[in-house]
Formats: sequence, structure tokens, C-alpha cells
Amino acid sequence: MKFDAVIFDLDGTLLDTIRDIADSSNTVLERNGLAPYPLEDFRRFVGRGMKNLVVSLLPRSMHTDADIERITREIEEAYSLRLNVHTKPYPGIPELLRVLDDSGVAKAVLSNKPGPLVKRSIGFNFPETRFSFVFGAGDRYPLKPHPGAALAIAGGIGVSPERIVFLGDTRIDMETAINAGMYPVGAGWGFRGEDELRAAGARKVFTRPEEATGYF
Repeated sequence: MKFDAVIFDLDGTLLDTIRDIADSSNTVLERNGLAPYPLEDFRRFVGRGMKNLVVSLLPRSMHTDADIERITREIEEAYSLRLNVHTKPYPGIPELLRVLDDSGVAKAVLSNKPGPLVKRSIGFNFPETRFSFVFGAGDRYPLKPHPGAALAIAGGIGVSPERIVFLGDTRIDMETAINAGMYPVGAGWGFRGEDELRAAGARKVFTRPEEATGYF
């Protein structure tokens, strides 16, 4: 089956961002007298938005609104300073985007990362790629897996949801696709893995980005 558009998740799908997220978060934790986490732990912490990341990092004694708000703000500030230090596109992603550009396929990005950081990451790493929409947290819509932003993208590009592939690397992305009536496809190269993606309803799980070209 051929599709007319694709919505990409960002972290773990288009970009390998895990080290910059981990380094920024651990810097703030240590500054606050808290123990840092191993890099690999962040693979299961990310994907649900910055506040949920912070809740995963903090001890229960700090699960207060004031502490969560403060640490969230501090991590966002630290991360904004090192947004693209180690971050890079996954192998095969630039080539996939060029194929989709040449084919005239509509493309969008939907992330639970703060919107300004999403836009900076996209602009820095994919300056020549044409994305119809780039949405993140705070861009008018609830976080994934709520379908609001995905459906707004569908309306904006004039493509029916069932004609859109939603490509992401986490359970949250697959749930978003299903909630929006889109075709859920897992990015098996990302932060989680095939088992989580299949269990969450992925219709396909790609091991390499170039596998997506046959769907458009």
C-alpha cells in the first residue's frame, strides 16, 4: 500500500539525541546534589515530554510541583545550550528525506520535546528538507498520544489520516498513530525496540530508514 504523507517523531526516529539529553539532565541533577543516571537509562525515560522525564529522574521526595517545575526549567536551559553537540541524524535518514522530497511526499515532525527546541534541531540538522509542519510541546496541542496535533497536520496538508504513515520509536508514537487513525510504523533503530513497538500496535517495524521508501 502506498501513502501520501509521513509524520516523523524526532528523538530516536530522525535524530540520535540521547547523549545530549543525558548530559544536560545529569549536569542539572549533580548541581542539585542528586546522582546522575547512566546513558542507557535515558532511552526508557524520554518520549513523554520534559516534565515526565523529570519525574522519572527525581526521587519521590522531590515529586512536588515546585521541584518538578524548577528542575524542568533548569534542564530545558541546560539542554538548549548543548542541543546539537553530539546529536546527529541516524544513518539513512538524510537519504530517506531526499527521496521523499524528490517524490513530493508531504512530511511533518511531531515531538513531545519543547517546540522551540524541536524547531532548532530540525533547522540545524536538516536545513534543506521541506517539512510542512514541525510541532513540539507548547505548540497549541496536547502532548502525544493525544491525536490533536497529528490530526491538525493532516488537515493542514490536506491528506486523510488513513493515507499518512506515522513513524516513531516508542509506544507513545504508535498510540498517537492509532488514536489519529494513521498507519503506525516503528523505527526499530531508535531508543526502544521492536518488542515495545509491536506490542503497542505497530503495523510494521523498520530496521533501517531506507525500508520506508517502498511505502510512498
